[in-house]
Amino acid sequence: MDSTLLQLTRAQESRAAIERLYVAMRHLFIRGEYKPLGMSGEAMIKALVELRPEIYGSLADPERVELDGLFYVFQRLPQGIEECRYIRLISREGYEQANFTPIVPPRRKRNCYRIDAEQMFIEMTRGRSDIYDILTHLTFLYIEAEKIRRNSEDQKGKKKRDWHMLEEYVRRDEFSEEEVNLEVAYTYLSNLLGRTYEETIAASRRFDSDPGVNSLFRITYWLGKLSTEEAHEKNDREITFSSALRERIGRHTYGDMWASNVKRYLAEKGMLHRPVHIVSANLHSFMNALYAHAALPEHHSDDSIEELARILSLDDNSPMRAAVREYAEAHGMHQIDDTSGTNISVQVFDTLLIDAAKLSPEIQWDAARVTQERPVLIVMDYAFGEQAYETMDELLKPYPTPEGELRFNVQSVSIMGKAGILEGEKGDLMVPTAHVFEGTADNYPLQNLFSKEDFEGHGLRVFEGPMITVLGTSLQNREVLRYFLESSWRAVGLEMEGAHYQKAIQSASRIRNSITPDVALRYAYYASDNPLLTGHTLASGSLGVEGVKPTYLITTKILNCIFWGGGG
Repeated sequence: MDSTLLQLTRAQESRAAIERLYVAMRHLFIRGEYKPLGMSGEAMIKALVELRPEIYGSLADPERVELDGLFYVFQRLPQGIEECRYIRLISREGYEQANFTPIVPPRRKRNCYRIDAEQMFIEMTRGRSDIYDILTHLTFLYIEAEKIRRNSEDQKGKKKRDWHMLEEYVRRDEFSEEEVNLEVAYTYLSNLLGRTYEETIAASRRFDSDPGVNSLFRITYWLGKLSTEEAHEKNDREITFSSALRERIGRHTYGDMWASNVKRYLAEKGMLHRPVHIVSANLHSFMNALYAHAALPEHHSDDSIEELARILSLDDNSPMRAAVREYAEAHGMHQIDDTSGTNISVQVFDTLLIDAAKLSPEIQWDAARVTQERPVLIVMDYAFGEQAYETMDELLKPYPTPEGELRFNVQSVSIMGKAGILEGEKGDLMVPTAHVFEGTADNYPLQNLFSKEDFEGHGLRVFEGPMITVLGTSLQNREVLRYFLESSWRAVGLEMEGAHYQKAIQSASRIRNSITPDVALRYAYYASDNPLLTGHTLASGSLGVEGVKPTYLITTKILNCIFWGGGG
């Protein structure tokens, strides 16, 4: 068979698997409950195994437990979830006011509550994408748990000695200070994981390096224990969705509260009538770019923005970061920490209070322009998937005042995002010409004022073209991604928010007339991973210091466009 045709067939099979997963998750959410190893759960497991997402590595291997994927998932799930038979997804329902201690995963800001020894409640306030993401992670966990159970049993279904020794090790670790031989324990663990001794030690140390994640010994034991109890004692695991969550999803409940808080602050400070520039980015790069030189003159006044950012990113430089934050808050920056549940904090910059004489030379500041226009800069933290539509849609709506609705004076929207790249490596840049929504006919061409040429000559590779807005980073595999790269789509990357932002912006500017139709749009992404390259997926680790250069390059370009004018 022709290799191109074979590849297309595999891509089509993978897309069908994504669609089945998507439909199954919507169905189960509406139904309100399911058992992961029941008929509905098995259908999801089958589709995920057929898809074989890159982020889950050796998912389809019947014996080898996927260690990188496991670590990635546990950084995004509440600590101790492997011990819970019952998992309930809820909206914000008052538990934050109870005596339960919130558990916040290291890499995903959400409140979770351990109700008792067997039950975990997980607060879902970031929209459908967050729900689909966590259901995919849980499905992956149950697949790996079944591998551990099978590896722990002989042909007659009896527990092997390796399992009993692991159980003894976990018991000693929890209830006594008795010395144990770690090398021997790693041997038992490697047999249960179906991995080499060397791989097991490396993975175990990686788990131990994150205080928000339990040890690999404990996780392996509890995953295998609950899987065994379900298989032999019919103690089924269950996932349920609260009625309040099912009622509120899609109604912009949290996005409305979030946007109202932002606009209320602007109204109180008399900024609602002023030109507004909205940016979606992290909450350190714009603050550092605007204030670090002025806040730290005796230390690094001659350093570039990038060099200062690298210094500030070091773990032992928290006093310097605090000094920058204190100076910023005294010179025009105000941070609105989220109380709505979106987990999206906002920084508002009053440009009239910025001391232009102390800015980095890299910031192009047109004093006459800034004085005349008096722009206000709103930097919102990263949204998650479909949440981008909810928050941007609500933010762009007119603000109700006693005199009537006040149209928001939005001059530009800039998106600095992290994305998976399909050519190139971590840290390279992507400039989108359109956002293509995966699995639908929704395509969003855009007049991006950034171009490839704006970022060339800085030591980074830059790719320009369409970008795919995916349903979830956990649902991508090599065949689908190669199809998007090598077919007539010629996509340069994949991300989760672009089409959602564009949908909200186009609706506000062309249909609702909430903002001016000629609002300036600037999109640029830096590569956090390349899912087509082995060892370069999100599960292989964070971008780290490699992300400083592209982050601050994009930041500087956006600021110069706002303060000086023009495209890129």
